[in-house]
Amino acid sequence: MLLLGCLLAGCARHDEKLVEADHEDEASATEFSDDQLEIAGIKMGSVERKVISGTIKVNGILDVPPQQKVSVSIPFGGFLKSTSLLQGSRVSKGQLIAVVENTEYIQLQQDYLEALTQFEFSKADYERQQQLSSENVNSLKTLQQAKATYQGWLARKNGLLAKLKLLNIDLDKLATGDITSTAKVYSSISGYVTRVNVNIGKFVNPADVLFEIVDTEHLHAELIVFERDVPKIKIGQKVRFTLTNENAERFATVYLIGREIGNDRTIRIHCHIDKEDTNLLPGMYLKAIVETGGVEVPALPDDAIVDFQGTKYIFVPDDSVVVSTSAGEAGRSGHHRFKMVEVQPGNSELGFTEITLPEGIDSAQIVIKGAYAILSKIKNSEEEEGH
Repeated sequence: MLLLGCLLAGCARHDEKLVEADHEDEASATEFSDDQLEIAGIKMGSVERKVISGTIKVNGILDVPPQQKVSVSIPFGGFLKSTSLLQGSRVSKGQLIAVVENTEYIQLQQDYLEALTQFEFSKADYERQQQLSSENVNSLKTLQQAKATYQGWLARKNGLLAKLKLLNIDLDKLATGDITSTAKVYSSISGYVTRVNVNIGKFVNPADVLFEIVDTEHLHAELIVFERDVPKIKIGQKVRFTLTNENAERFATVYLIGREIGNDRTIRIHCHIDKEDTNLLPGMYLKAIVETGGVEVPALPDDAIVDFQGTKYIFVPDDSVVVSTSAGEAGRSGHHRFKMVEVQPGNSELGFTEITLPEGIDSAQIVIKGAYAILSKIKNSEEEEGH
């Protein structure tokens, strides 16, 4: 008796599970008559082969090429005497941006003036010795010594002159004996000051960066692409991107593809922005979509795919259930039963969406129009059963 009771209880639980499964199948299926089918505008069709452009979603930042970003420093140490720059200041190429002072600059100019005088004297002496040598008046050794002295002072003069040019010393004034203790710093590009690292009176070394200046007229989009997507990226592909807290789309073009994969298995893609905007700033984060080109894939019209509670579905004929009107009647003509099938859609373009059908689904028998009418009837039936 105990064994019989356990068997009966097990069968009852099994029957309950079957009932629940049947109820779930019923909840995801519904029946239409011919008239209802026509009124709802439901039409059948099949999966088609369509060329749909693929896309890759990536993140990135706005950046500037190295040529458009300058770190300003001085070749020799000194105290910052004056500057008017602040972070965000606009500067032009060739504009005076700072004045640095150091007594060593005075010694450098004195050494140059001395070298210049000695050079001119040694040059004249060398030319005189050449003339005498041509007349066999002096010895070859005397000529060689004059030549060595001349070349030595020439090298020293040119070396000191190069240093003075690095300090932007006015050579015309220096030639008149006007020696200064200051050196002027000029901007080598036009742009905006993004960093100020000094203040008046601070001593700066040659390795110190006084300012950073960025030309924002030539920003580019630096995209971070995962290793698996790199083969899909080609030079010339179009990119659509939006900035943080901005809804408007901007456009760019893939210009360069990095040749080194980072430790995080990503690669950098350099993109030129189609329409430059001086209001954009380096370092802004962006979200982008790279259009990877058209590929022929199985696709369905967008009307064939419905969205319910965040999941995508299509409808196909439900041949697993026989609809009958009375005992012994095999079925009735003019009635059509449909069931929901979950799918994973891909890219969409021109009214079609890439689709991958589950196994066992006939690709030639799919509802391509009126899918939402079927979904609405199924959900209305559930609500009525709930009441």
